[in-house]
Amino acid sequence: MENLKVTILPFAISLLITIIAMPFIIRYFSDKQLGQMTREEGPSWHEEKSGTPTMGGVAFILSSVLTVTLLTFFNLDSTISVLPLIVFFVSYGLIGFLDDYIKLIMKRNLGLTSKQKFLAQLILGLAFYIVLLLTSFDNQLNLPIVGNIPLSYVYGIFATFWLVGFSNATNLTDGIDGLLASTSIIAYGGYAYIAYLQQEFGVMLFAFSVIGGLTGFLFFNRKPAQIFMGDVGSLALGAGLATMSILLNVEWTLLLIGIIFVIETASVIIQVVYFKRTGKRIFKMSPIHHHFEMEGWSERKIVIVFSAITLLAVWITLSIL
Repeated sequence: MENLKVTILPFAISLLITIIAMPFIIRYFSDKQLGQMTREEGPSWHEEKSGTPTMGGVAFILSSVLTVTLLTFFNLDSTISVLPLIVFFVSYGLIGFLDDYIKLIMKRNLGLTSKQKFLAQLILGLAFYIVLLLTSFDNQLNLPIVGNIPLSYVYGIFATFWLVGFSNATNLTDGIDGLLASTSIIAYGGYAYIAYLQQEFGVMLFAFSVIGGLTGFLFFNRKPAQIFMGDVGSLALGAGLATMSILLNVEWTLLLIGIIFVIETASVIIQVVYFKRTGKRIFKMSPIHHHFEMEGWSERKIVIVFSAITLLAVWITLSIL
Protein backbone atom coordinates (compact mmCIF):
# COMPACT_ATOMS: atom_id res chain seq x y z
CA MET A 1 0.00 0.00 0.00
CA GLU A 2 2.89 2.36 0.82
CA ASN A 3 4.46 1.82 -2.61
CA LEU A 4 1.11 2.53 -4.27
CA LYS A 5 0.76 5.73 -2.28
CA VAL A 6 4.15 7.11 -3.29
CA THR A 7 4.32 5.89 -6.92
CA ILE A 8 1.17 5.21 -8.91
CA LEU A 9 -1.23 7.43 -6.96
CA PRO A 10 0.84 10.66 -7.03
CA PHE A 11 1.71 10.12 -10.66
CA ALA A 12 -1.90 9.46 -11.68
CA ILE A 13 -3.45 12.26 -9.61
CA SER A 14 -0.94 14.89 -10.73
CA LEU A 15 -1.22 13.73 -14.35
CA LEU A 16 -5.01 13.97 -14.26
CA ILE A 17 -5.05 17.43 -12.64
CA THR A 18 -2.62 18.79 -15.24
CA ILE A 19 -4.45 17.31 -18.22
CA ILE A 20 -7.76 18.74 -16.96
CA ALA A 21 -6.33 22.17 -16.14
CA MET A 22 -4.14 22.72 -19.19
CA PRO A 23 -6.86 23.40 -21.83
CA PHE A 24 -8.34 26.09 -19.58
CA ILE A 25 -4.92 27.66 -19.03
CA ILE A 26 -4.15 27.63 -22.77
CA ARG A 27 -7.54 29.15 -23.57
CA TYR A 28 -7.18 31.84 -20.88
CA PHE A 29 -3.73 32.97 -22.03
CA SER A 30 -4.80 32.84 -25.68
CA ASP A 31 -7.88 34.99 -24.98
CA LYS A 32 -5.74 37.49 -23.04
CA GLN A 33 -3.12 37.39 -25.83
CA LEU A 34 -0.44 36.58 -23.27
CA GLY A 35 1.92 34.67 -25.51
CA GLN A 36 5.64 34.06 -25.82
CA MET A 37 7.69 36.82 -27.40
CA THR A 38 10.68 35.44 -29.30
CA ARG A 39 14.02 37.09 -28.62
CA GLU A 40 15.75 38.85 -31.51
CA GLU A 41 18.99 36.87 -31.01
CA GLY A 42 17.15 33.54 -31.15
CA PRO A 43 16.89 31.32 -34.25
CA SER A 44 14.91 33.10 -36.97
CA TRP A 45 12.60 30.12 -37.48
CA HIS A 46 11.44 30.44 -33.86
CA GLU A 47 9.49 33.54 -34.86
CA GLU A 48 6.58 31.26 -35.74
CA LYS A 49 6.37 30.38 -32.02
CA SER A 50 5.69 34.01 -31.14
CA GLY A 51 2.29 34.35 -29.51
CA THR A 52 2.21 30.78 -28.18
CA PRO A 53 0.80 30.83 -24.61
CA THR A 54 3.40 30.48 -21.88
CA MET A 55 3.54 30.09 -18.07
CA GLY A 56 2.24 26.53 -18.44
CA GLY A 57 4.55 25.55 -15.59
CA VAL A 58 1.87 26.87 -13.26
CA ALA A 59 -0.18 23.76 -14.06
CA PHE A 60 2.37 21.12 -13.07
CA ILE A 61 3.52 23.11 -10.04
CA LEU A 62 -0.03 23.36 -8.72
CA SER A 63 -0.82 19.73 -9.57
CA SER A 64 2.33 18.57 -7.77
CA VAL A 65 1.61 20.67 -4.67
CA LEU A 66 -2.03 19.59 -4.52
CA THR A 67 -1.11 15.93 -4.96
CA VAL A 68 1.59 15.97 -2.29
CA THR A 69 -0.68 17.86 0.11
CA LEU A 70 -3.52 15.41 -0.45
CA LEU A 71 -1.42 12.29 0.01
CA THR A 72 0.55 13.52 3.05
CA PHE A 73 -2.36 15.05 4.96
CA PHE A 74 -2.61 12.16 7.39
CA ASN A 75 1.09 11.23 7.38
CA LEU A 76 3.13 13.65 9.52
CA ASP A 77 6.51 12.00 8.88
CA SER A 78 6.17 12.29 5.11
CA THR A 79 4.89 15.85 5.45
CA ILE A 80 8.00 16.91 7.37
CA SER A 81 10.40 15.31 4.87
CA VAL A 82 8.66 16.74 1.82
CA LEU A 83 7.93 20.24 3.13
CA PRO A 84 11.29 21.82 2.14
CA LEU A 85 10.87 20.37 -1.36
CA ILE A 86 7.45 21.90 -1.83
CA VAL A 87 8.38 25.26 -0.29
CA PHE A 88 11.47 25.86 -2.44
CA PHE A 89 9.98 24.27 -5.54
CA VAL A 90 7.16 26.80 -5.32
CA SER A 91 9.43 29.68 -4.22
CA TYR A 92 11.72 29.41 -7.22
CA GLY A 93 8.61 29.03 -9.35
CA LEU A 94 7.39 32.36 -7.96
CA ILE A 95 10.60 34.06 -9.11
CA GLY A 96 9.91 32.69 -12.57
CA PHE A 97 6.26 33.72 -12.33
CA LEU A 98 7.28 37.31 -11.59
CA ASP A 99 9.76 37.22 -14.47
CA ASP A 100 7.09 35.89 -16.84
CA TYR A 101 4.55 38.42 -15.56
CA ILE A 102 6.88 41.31 -16.38
CA LYS A 103 7.50 39.90 -19.85
CA LEU A 104 3.85 39.31 -20.68
CA ILE A 105 1.93 42.03 -18.84
CA MET A 106 4.54 44.80 -18.86
CA LYS A 107 5.79 43.76 -22.33
CA ARG A 108 9.46 43.71 -21.28
CA ASN A 109 10.91 40.77 -23.21
CA LEU A 110 13.78 40.14 -20.77
CA GLY A 111 11.59 40.22 -17.65
CA LEU A 112 13.49 40.68 -14.40
CA THR A 113 17.02 41.96 -14.74
CA SER A 114 19.74 39.36 -14.26
CA LYS A 115 20.75 41.04 -10.99
CA GLN A 116 17.21 41.01 -9.63
CA LYS A 117 16.70 37.36 -10.52
CA PHE A 118 20.09 36.32 -9.12
CA LEU A 119 19.50 38.19 -5.85
CA ALA A 120 16.12 36.52 -5.36
CA GLN A 121 17.60 33.09 -6.10
CA LEU A 122 20.50 33.79 -3.74
CA ILE A 123 18.23 34.79 -0.88
CA LEU A 124 16.12 31.66 -1.33
CA GLY A 125 19.26 29.52 -1.48
CA LEU A 126 20.44 30.91 1.84
CA ALA A 127 16.96 30.44 3.29
CA PHE A 128 17.07 26.79 2.22
CA TYR A 129 20.35 26.30 4.06
CA ILE A 130 18.88 27.84 7.22
CA VAL A 131 16.02 25.37 6.97
CA LEU A 132 18.59 22.55 6.68
CA LEU A 133 20.27 23.74 9.88
CA LEU A 134 16.94 23.75 11.70
CA THR A 135 16.55 20.07 10.81
CA SER A 136 19.96 19.24 12.35
CA PHE A 137 21.65 18.84 8.96
CA ASP A 138 25.23 17.59 9.39
CA ASN A 139 26.89 19.85 6.77
CA GLN A 140 28.54 16.92 5.01
CA LEU A 141 29.04 16.76 1.26
CA ASN A 142 28.80 13.29 -0.26
CA LEU A 143 31.29 12.30 -2.95
CA PRO A 144 31.68 8.96 -4.73
CA ILE A 145 34.51 6.74 -3.42
CA VAL A 146 35.56 9.44 -0.92
CA GLY A 147 32.31 9.39 1.04
CA ASN A 148 31.03 12.22 3.26
CA ILE A 149 33.26 15.28 3.71
CA PRO A 150 32.50 17.62 6.68
CA LEU A 151 32.28 21.20 5.40
CA SER A 152 30.87 22.95 8.45
CA TYR A 153 29.08 26.16 7.44
CA VAL A 154 30.90 26.27 4.13
CA TYR A 155 28.22 23.80 3.07
CA GLY A 156 25.83 26.75 3.08
CA ILE A 157 27.77 28.34 0.22
CA PHE A 158 27.66 25.07 -1.69
CA ALA A 159 23.92 24.55 -1.12
CA THR A 160 23.15 28.08 -2.28
CA PHE A 161 25.35 27.67 -5.36
CA TRP A 162 23.67 24.31 -6.12
CA LEU A 163 20.16 25.75 -6.04
CA VAL A 164 20.98 28.90 -7.97
CA GLY A 165 23.14 27.05 -10.49
CA PHE A 166 20.71 24.31 -11.39
CA SER A 167 17.61 26.51 -11.43
CA ASN A 168 19.40 28.62 -14.05
CA ALA A 169 20.65 25.51 -15.87
CA THR A 170 17.15 24.15 -16.39
CA ASN A 171 16.01 27.62 -17.41
CA LEU A 172 18.64 27.67 -20.18
CA THR A 173 17.58 24.19 -21.33
CA ASP A 174 13.99 25.28 -21.89
CA GLY A 175 14.48 26.50 -25.45
CA ILE A 176 12.69 24.08 -27.76
CA ASP A 177 9.40 22.19 -27.64
CA GLY A 178 9.36 19.38 -25.09
CA LEU A 179 13.09 19.41 -24.29
CA LEU A 180 13.08 20.41 -20.64
CA ALA A 181 9.90 18.49 -19.83
CA SER A 182 11.28 15.27 -21.35
CA THR A 183 14.72 15.43 -19.74
CA SER A 184 13.24 16.49 -16.39
CA ILE A 185 10.83 13.54 -16.31
CA ILE A 186 13.81 11.20 -16.62
CA ALA A 187 15.90 13.13 -14.09
CA TYR A 188 13.10 13.20 -11.52
CA GLY A 189 12.62 9.48 -12.15
CA GLY A 190 16.25 8.92 -11.20
CA TYR A 191 15.77 10.69 -7.88
CA ALA A 192 12.52 8.86 -7.26
CA TYR A 193 14.47 5.59 -7.44
CA ILE A 194 17.26 6.89 -5.20
CA ALA A 195 14.62 7.97 -2.68
CA TYR A 196 13.13 4.47 -2.87
CA LEU A 197 16.53 2.92 -2.13
CA GLN A 198 16.88 5.19 0.91
CA GLN A 199 13.25 4.64 1.98
CA GLU A 200 12.70 8.41 1.81
CA PHE A 201 9.04 8.18 0.89
CA GLY A 202 8.36 11.90 1.22
CA VAL A 203 10.96 12.71 -1.45
CA MET A 204 9.71 9.82 -3.57
CA LEU A 205 6.15 11.11 -3.34
CA PHE A 206 7.27 14.56 -4.44
CA ALA A 207 9.27 13.19 -7.37
CA PHE A 208 6.40 11.09 -8.72
CA SER A 209 3.98 14.00 -8.31
CA VAL A 210 6.23 16.21 -10.43
CA ILE A 211 6.70 13.41 -12.99
CA GLY A 212 2.93 13.04 -13.31
CA GLY A 213 2.45 16.77 -13.75
CA LEU A 214 5.25 17.01 -16.29
CA THR A 215 3.90 14.06 -18.26
CA GLY A 216 0.52 15.78 -18.50
CA PHE A 217 2.20 19.02 -19.49
CA LEU A 218 4.25 17.28 -22.17
CA PHE A 219 1.06 16.30 -24.01
CA PHE A 220 0.60 20.00 -24.74
CA ASN A 221 4.27 21.04 -24.90
CA ARG A 222 5.59 18.49 -27.41
CA LYS A 223 6.24 19.66 -30.97
CA PRO A 224 4.36 21.71 -32.08
CA ALA A 225 3.88 23.16 -28.61
CA GLN A 226 0.49 24.53 -27.67
CA ILE A 227 2.02 26.14 -24.58
CA PHE A 228 5.44 26.76 -23.03
CA MET A 229 6.28 26.26 -19.35
CA GLY A 230 7.89 29.69 -18.95
CA ASP A 231 10.43 30.62 -16.28
CA VAL A 232 7.87 29.75 -13.64
CA GLY A 233 8.25 26.09 -14.57
CA SER A 234 11.91 25.93 -15.57
CA LEU A 235 13.27 27.60 -12.42
CA ALA A 236 11.10 25.41 -10.19
CA LEU A 237 12.29 22.20 -11.87
CA GLY A 238 15.97 23.00 -11.34
CA ALA A 239 15.40 23.98 -7.73
CA GLY A 240 13.49 20.73 -7.14
CA LEU A 241 16.33 18.63 -8.53
CA ALA A 242 18.99 20.44 -6.48
CA THR A 243 16.90 20.19 -3.32
CA MET A 244 16.32 16.45 -3.75
CA SER A 245 20.02 15.77 -4.31
CA ILE A 246 20.84 17.63 -1.09
CA LEU A 247 18.11 16.08 1.06
CA LEU A 248 19.12 12.60 -0.14
CA ASN A 249 22.80 13.46 0.52
CA VAL A 250 23.80 12.45 -3.02
CA GLU A 251 24.67 15.90 -4.30
CA TRP A 252 27.24 14.67 -6.82
CA THR A 253 24.62 12.63 -8.67
CA LEU A 254 23.08 15.79 -10.13
CA LEU A 255 26.20 16.36 -12.23
CA LEU A 256 25.40 13.07 -14.00
CA ILE A 257 21.62 12.93 -13.83
CA GLY A 258 21.49 16.57 -14.87
CA ILE A 259 24.26 16.20 -17.46
CA ILE A 260 22.19 17.88 -20.19
CA PHE A 261 21.55 20.89 -17.94
CA VAL A 262 25.26 21.05 -17.14
CA ILE A 263 26.22 20.90 -20.83
CA GLU A 264 23.66 23.56 -21.77
CA THR A 265 25.06 25.91 -19.12
CA ALA A 266 28.68 25.14 -19.99
CA SER A 267 28.00 25.89 -23.67
CA VAL A 268 26.77 29.38 -22.77
CA ILE A 269 29.74 30.09 -20.49
CA ILE A 270 32.25 28.80 -23.04
CA GLN A 271 30.61 30.78 -25.85
CA VAL A 272 30.63 34.04 -23.89
CA VAL A 273 34.20 33.70 -22.58
CA TYR A 274 35.61 32.64 -25.95
CA PHE A 275 33.81 35.42 -27.82
CA LYS A 276 35.01 38.09 -25.38
CA ARG A 277 38.60 36.91 -25.77
CA THR A 278 38.72 36.23 -29.51
CA GLY A 279 35.67 37.86 -31.07
CA LYS A 280 34.77 34.46 -32.51
CA ARG A 281 32.20 31.80 -31.60
CA ILE A 282 32.78 28.12 -30.88
CA PHE A 283 29.12 27.21 -31.35
CA LYS A 284 26.85 28.56 -34.05
CA MET A 285 24.51 29.57 -31.24
CA SER A 286 24.16 28.84 -27.54
CA PRO A 287 22.72 27.20 -25.50
CA ILE A 288 23.92 24.15 -27.37
CA HIS A 289 20.48 22.89 -28.44
CA HIS A 290 20.31 25.93 -30.76
CA HIS A 291 23.70 24.96 -32.20
CA PHE A 292 22.30 21.59 -33.23
CA GLU A 293 19.20 23.29 -34.67
CA MET A 294 21.46 25.39 -36.87
CA GLU A 295 23.32 22.23 -37.87
CA GLY A 296 20.03 20.98 -39.31
CA TRP A 297 18.72 18.81 -36.46
CA SER A 298 14.96 18.89 -36.00
CA GLU A 299 13.56 19.77 -32.59
CA ARG A 300 12.23 16.21 -32.23
CA LYS A 301 15.67 14.75 -32.91
CA ILE A 302 17.28 17.01 -30.31
CA VAL A 303 14.67 16.04 -27.71
CA ILE A 304 15.11 12.33 -28.43
CA VAL A 305 18.93 12.44 -28.35
CA PHE A 306 19.14 14.63 -25.25
CA SER A 307 16.56 12.48 -23.47
CA ALA A 308 18.49 9.32 -24.39
CA ILE A 309 21.67 10.87 -22.97
CA THR A 310 19.82 11.73 -19.76
CA LEU A 311 18.47 8.19 -19.50
CA LEU A 312 21.95 6.75 -19.97
CA ALA A 313 23.34 9.15 -17.36
CA VAL A 314 20.66 8.07 -14.87
CA TRP A 315 21.50 4.41 -15.49
CA ILE A 316 25.23 5.07 -14.95
CA THR A 317 24.49 7.02 -11.76
CA LEU A 318 22.33 4.24 -10.31
CA SER A 319 25.01 1.70 -11.21
CA ILE A 320 27.59 3.68 -9.23
CA LEU A 321 25.44 4.05 -6.11
